[in-house]
Order: sequence, then C-alpha cells, then structure tokens
Amino acid sequence: MGGECVGLDIGSSAIKAVVLKVGRKDTRLLNFGIEPLPPQTIVDGAIMDHTAVVEAITRLRTALGFRTKLCATAIAGHQVIVKKISLPPVGRDDLNEQIPLEAEQHIPFKRDEVDIDYQVVTPKNAQGQMEVILVAVKKEMIADTVQVIRDAKLQPAVVDVAAFCVQNAYEAGYGLTPMAQPVALIHIGNAITHVNILAGGISVFARDVTVGGAQFTEEIQRRLHVNHDEAENFKWAWGEPGADAIPPAVGAIITEIAESTASKLQRSLDLFLASAPEIFLSKIYLSGGCAKISLLVELLARRAKVPVEVLDPFKRTIIDPGKLDAAFVKAHAAEAAVAFGLALRRPGDSS
Repeated sequence: MGGECVGLDIGSSAIKAVVLKVGRKDTRLLNFGIEPLPPQTIVDGAIMDHTAVVEAITRLRTALGFRTKLCATAIAGHQVIVKKISLPPVGRDDLNEQIPLEAEQHIPFKRDEVDIDYQVVTPKNAQGQMEVILVAVKKEMIADTVQVIRDAKLQPAVVDVAAFCVQNAYEAGYGLTPMAQPVALIHIGNAITHVNILAGGISVFARDVTVGGAQFTEEIQRRLHVNHDEAENFKWAWGEPGADAIPPAVGAIITEIAESTASKLQRSLDLFLASAPEIFLSKIYLSGGCAKISLLVELLARRAKVPVEVLDPFKRTIIDPGKLDAAFVKAHAAEAAVAFGLALRRPGDSS
C-alpha cells in the first residue's frame, strides 16, 4: 500500500492537516489547514469528546478538499512512554523476544494494557551495548484515536509518537544533526510539550512535559474574568502592532507564565544533560503555537545559554502561492511541525 498520507495532528486545541508531494528532487505542499477544537475536547492526549473530534476532522477535510483517505496521526501524553535502553547486542529474533521482558522493567502499566514498539538506534556503542528506543502506548489511547479517524471516513495507516514527528519535520527542513552539534527540538502544544534531543541524527532523549499554551489562556481568563475566546485573542494580540487596546494586565500575565514555562523546559533539559556530560547543546528549535510568543523564545535562550530558533518545517518545501495562501502557511508554520512530520510517513514504512 503506497501513496501520500494526510498528516493529521489531533491536538488538544486544534487539528492540523498537512498533505505533501514528496518527489526525488523536491517536496511540495499540496494542502495545509487548521480546525479549532472546543476546550477540554482532548485532555492529556486522551479524547474526551469523540463527536467533537470527528466533526472537526470532517470540517477540515471538507474545507481542504484533499482526496486521499490514508492518514498518519500522532499520540502523546502520560499514556505514551518513551525510554532509551541499552542491551547486549543480539539478533533481530532474540531482540523481539527480549523487548517485552525489558519493557516490563521500564513502563508503569500492565503488559496487557499496552502496545510496544522499538527501534534500534545504535547497534553497538562505545561500551559495546545496543541502544534501543522503546515505546509503550496504552491500547485504549490507540483504539480511541484510530476510531475517530475511521468515523471521519479516513483510513488510519500510521500511528506515530508526536516528538518523533517533529524530528522528521526538522530533518526534512534542516538536514541531519552532526554528532558534535546536538540540538533540542521543543514543540509546545496547547497542553503538552514534546522535548527531543538529537545528536548525529539520533534521538538521545525524548519526553513529554505537561506545560503548554493553555496555561497562558487560563491565567488570562482567571485574572481578567473573560471567556476562553477573549483570553485567546488577548494572548495572540499581545505584542503585535495595534495591541494597545488589550488590557495592560495581559502583558504581566504573559511575562509571568512565559518565565515559568521557560523554567520548566530548562529543568527538563537539565535533567538529561546532567546524566550526559558529553552532550553540549548547540541550538534549540522551538515549534508549536507558543513559538509565536517572542518573549518565550527570548527567555528560553537566556536560560539555556544557546541560540533559540523558531522551527519552519516548510523551509525546503515548495509552496505554490497560486494554490495556497502563503501568508497563512508562514504565519502557522511552527504549529504545523507534527502534521508535517506525519505527512512524510507512508503506510508500511518502519521509521
């Protein structure tokens, strides 16, 4: 089974769809769109309102008019466990038998509650060990995600981990990361942030952090006594030309939450870097909706003491201005990272 997949990022605040045409010489963007979701539709990666998600996917498909039904989607949250483990080098058959036994030592769920997958990232490291990325996901989460896609009349072909989708998008736009220049990819979603540190094209650390854009919105709501939509408008209008009409308190709230968010993200990076003294970050690439908050970019760069750049997954992608709104694509590029990475996937591929 081949052909393009719709990259469908089912986030907690919106659904993003990307369709690409990947050729031998170039990659073209065929379609890109965003459809918002009502608050609390998805909580910590779990679908709470099945109907709302199906309806949003259906609206997005109708608006974009994409023909393919094949779909790649991503999962994230506390029900997704990603661990890098080291094992004595063994053959593929022995590894297939060993992984479930190893998984029981690294996952907090019962074995029959999860689906397990793995990928060998280093067949033999300097210590003579095989390095493996282990992924365990609650079966219930996969089933719910697959069901909403089917109910929206699409065909689920690939289910990936969100942090690795951002990695695929980064490598498509920027190339492989040299071993001597590790980078951190940080995708700040509405409720969950995906952190992935790369060295030599290999993920050496990946985790989800419960922090995101919703904290800005919720705090504006709480302090200014406004509804969700008004708070969202204040959040995105702050710092933009003509933003004088928004309440002065918005700036103080955004500054406070941005400082707290940058601090939490830096702690996640420090957690790994303390255990890997040979790793020195050369750069951080920030994506997700909050990448548009310039203050957060500045604060993170100040704390991490490395440059922070907003990730553009469309960096090397051809965009036909006659068929797509180039300004819209540019304005929302950072939000498209997961969906872009998903759109690179093909049914049956292994990475």
